Amino acid sequence: MAKKKLLDRVKSEIRRRNYSPSTEKSYCGWIIRYIRFHNLTHPIDLNEKDITGYLNYLAEERHVAASTQNQALSAIVFLYEHILQKPVEKLHKLQRAKKPKRLPVVLSKNEAKKIIAEISGRQKLMLSLIYGSGLRISEALRIRVLDLDFDYNQLTIRGGKGLKDRVTMLPESLIPDLKHQLERVKTLHRSELRKGYGRTKLPKALSVKYPSAATSLEWQYLFPASKRYKDLDTGVWYKHHTSATDLRKEVKRTVRYLGINKHVTPHTFRHSFATHLLQNGYDIRTVQELLGHKSVKTTMIYTHVLNKGGRGVKSPLDN
Repeated sequence: MAKKKLLDRVKSEIRRRNYSPSTEKSYCGWIIRYIRFHNLTHPIDLNEKDITGYLNYLAEERHVAASTQNQALSAIVFLYEHILQKPVEKLHKLQRAKKPKRLPVVLSKNEAKKIIAEISGRQKLMLSLIYGSGLRISEALRIRVLDLDFDYNQLTIRGGKGLKDRVTMLPESLIPDLKHQLERVKTLHRSELRKGYGRTKLPKALSVKYPSAATSLEWQYLFPASKRYKDLDTGVWYKHHTSATDLRKEVKRTVRYLGINKHVTPHTFRHSFATHLLQNGYDIRTVQELLGHKSVKTTMIYTHVLNKGGRGVKSPLDN
């Protein structure tokens, strides 16, 4: 019973901070695994040594990726700082999982278009936006009605990685489909309002400043979830955005069907967006800005494809 109460507090705090449902699911999962690792000992009775022991176990025995270990660390730090009010001090003797230097998988232009052409419905529209605008999958899911600007053919990304806003291009070829999706959202929203619902979660502090904005059309998600969810603290029902699960499954199925022998995920289309822009001669600083990278060094990784193998050197076998 105590564990359930603890997790309820975690969920309430995560929702209060407007974190995504995937973050909520991930954090709760790591907290459960952390408690089980220490034989169901309550976290308040554990210390930095116990936290380090669990994280080292993940790196040394489970051989998890660096990103996975960091996710576990973030969940545990969140638990201690925001729920137990027991901030985590510096973790001595923490063994960091090694982060391998891997080049991103990139599709050819023909491969990208073949995959998109094989998919239908709003999964096709989401994937087209990821490839056509260089979005992360989470950014595509979080698009709201007011983020679309058809006059300037641009898309505003709010609260991207590092909680930064940016503006990217809106492909002209997608405008008819986007307008059709907007009409569907309008119809659905009117129906929700008639039933006494129609509220969506707003960015932090905005709900206090503009209390009526939660039911306005412009703040609704472009790709809303099929079901409502109930806030644990207030009892209010909200409509969140759809999950990424269906899109990931559809991409995997399509790649297998087409016989493309690459490890392709929706994020591969963001890599392909950057690479294809560079191939088309656009400046790397422009691509960096469109992707929302903090450093141009991150964007430089996409130049490996332009080199065509060994840094552009022609093999003696081809002479």
